[in-house]
Amino acid sequence: MYKNYLDNYIFPAIIEKNEKNYNIYFPDLPGCVASGEDIQQAVNQAKGALELHLWGMEQDDEVIPVPEYRDMHIAANETICFIDVNMFGIRAKMDNRSVKKTLSIPWYLNELAEKKKINFSQLLQRALRAQLGL
Repeated sequence: MYKNYLDNYIFPAIIEKNEKNYNIYFPDLPGCVASGEDIQQAVNQAKGALELHLWGMEQDDEVIPVPEYRDMHIAANETICFIDVNMFGIRAKMDNRSVKKTLSIPWYLNELAEKKKINFSQLLQRALRAQLGL
């Protein structure tokens, strides 16, 4: 499902300061917006909004636009920033479905593990996470 999508994206965003807070929008992604009481909160919210927006586009099999790093004309109360996201991590969080795997182990390990009522699925998941540093 995710083979046609990148794992990492960087999109330009516009931070707009008004009297009460900071609003952020992505010129290349209409509808992807965020806000916060200060810049740090707004940028954190924008990162989350971008992750969810891109994930939704992937789920709907939409084409994700190539970010345009062009001359952007901004107002006096606006600033340009760049927001990066790692979609592999988001996919792992959002798409946590299980897949069936068949494997072979020595007979004696199977016997000992079954006697101790070891859950093979849980053990394999823990071992894979440890091996992958997750």
